[in-house]
Amino acid sequence: MKKQLSKSIIMASALMLASFSGSLLADAAGDISVSDAYVRATAPGQANSAAFMTLNNGSMHAYSVVDAEGHAAKAVELHTHINDKGMMKMRRIDKIDVPAHGNVMLKPGGHHVMLIGLKQAATEGDSIHLSLVFNDGSKKMINVPVKNMQMGAMDHSKDEHDMHKPAPKKMDHGHMH
Repeated sequence: MKKQLSKSIIMASALMLASFSGSLLADAAGDISVSDAYVRATAPGQANSAAFMTLNNGSMHAYSVVDAEGHAAKAVELHTHINDKGMMKMRRIDKIDVPAHGNVMLKPGGHHVMLIGLKQAATEGDSIHLSLVFNDGSKKMINVPVKNMQMGAMDHSKDEHDMHKPAPKKMDHGHMH
């Protein structure tokens, strides 16, 4: 009887440990999927572009994207647009929150991954390798296709993202850290 009880306790402990360690193995890179990703193709002479996508979190853990990395540009940064007294301004941000059981869209006029100082033109049909870095230290590598998208009403990416040329008066390129 005593031997049977010891086996039961050991078995229960092993099951609890396995389920606990399974939750420790969860990470943002594994829990978050990326859909509808693309990088906007650049016009001749345009040095900057942006990557857009939807981040889908099917887990019970909230995560944050805290950085993005890639070799296609001199700098890869997280950015957003804000409306400041009627003026749209692009700002660098420290993180993009991805809620538990939710998603966040990185889109023109909102959050996006900025590619500053492209090493070569972003041409339709090409792809750009990026890594999303999460608050838990995990990284998700993605291969993002370059698409030639029409400029829309909310999309001022040519003006806003080409920081090497004078910006239209309505735009402010300051950064908040």
